[in-house]
Amino acid sequence: MMRRLWAIADIHLSFKSNREEFAKLQPRGIDDGLILAGDVGETIETLNEAFEVSKRHFKHVFWVPGNHELYSSKSAKEDEMHLRGESKYMACIMAAKRHGVLTPEDEYMTWVYEDEGVQTAAMICPIFTLYDYSFRPEHVTREGALDWAMEEGIKATDESLLHADPYPTRDEWCARLVTEAETKLAKAAATGFPLVIINHWPLREDTIFIPRVPRFSLWCGTVLTKEWHQKYHAKVVVTGHLHVRRTDWIDGVRFEEVSLGYPRQWQEAKDEGHTVNTLLREILPGEPTPQEGNEPTTTWRGRGRGWSLSHGLEPMTPSSPTNRTNVRAL
Repeated sequence: MMRRLWAIADIHLSFKSNREEFAKLQPRGIDDGLILAGDVGETIETLNEAFEVSKRHFKHVFWVPGNHELYSSKSAKEDEMHLRGESKYMACIMAAKRHGVLTPEDEYMTWVYEDEGVQTAAMICPIFTLYDYSFRPEHVTREGALDWAMEEGIKATDESLLHADPYPTRDEWCARLVTEAETKLAKAAATGFPLVIINHWPLREDTIFIPRVPRFSLWCGTVLTKEWHQKYHAKVVVTGHLHVRRTDWIDGVRFEEVSLGYPRQWQEAKDEGHTVNTLLREILPGEPTPQEGNEPTTTWRGRGRGWSLSHGLEPMTPSSPTNRTNVRAL
């Protein structure tokens, strides 16, 4: 049986209907793997539940943190409520280790698989980069970035719940994480195997398509990762965060946004009979690389692939600035 690697992100198990749906996850091939590309939930208890279900059905499970895992959650158990920033991240890492789930803190795995009848291999590279507010127009300064977003009533929940401790700012934590990831990716690329780079946040600003809240881009990544797909010889880049399921081809590299999203955002797909099992995205072997110049960009709809972009984000309320603040927790 062919070995396959699957992915999904933003399953948000704090929502009862999403949690019940994920509990219906079914096994695939005996040696298949599953990527959870962040935003599983806000608490260690939720992570444990997701890891237990995933490992029950998949031999190999990879996880990277999203912003929601890093939240200091009031709904968490008492011994978790005090965790902030890096300490919350490391608590998540310890939970993953207890379940045998691979994380950005582990050595990268060499994944041997068959592609069009030929045995080949890739390095599976979970990373954690966060963001530094650099996905913004050139005329907007870092100091003015949050005000720029607020002009359209946009403010991420991260500003209240995602702390950077012990770093002074999220920007500085991001810079440290980027440096660490570069070191590991360079070592992996030196093996000669192509990489599957897994991150919650998009690596490139030009793969972000959220037309109803474009200024939310501030919380979507860093310009420091723009060339990583070429620099580190990626075969596939797997991300989430945007809640807009999409495939892009850039420089012969496949970029997969694999979010499930909040219940309302994938209700149409559910109404059409789709489940968490039909919404898993095949990463390896995956689609063959198209000829140069014929690379499609696909926003998945139907066929078990997802839903139309129009159901991805709710429109902003066109009222006074006081009433327009639209706190986002993607």
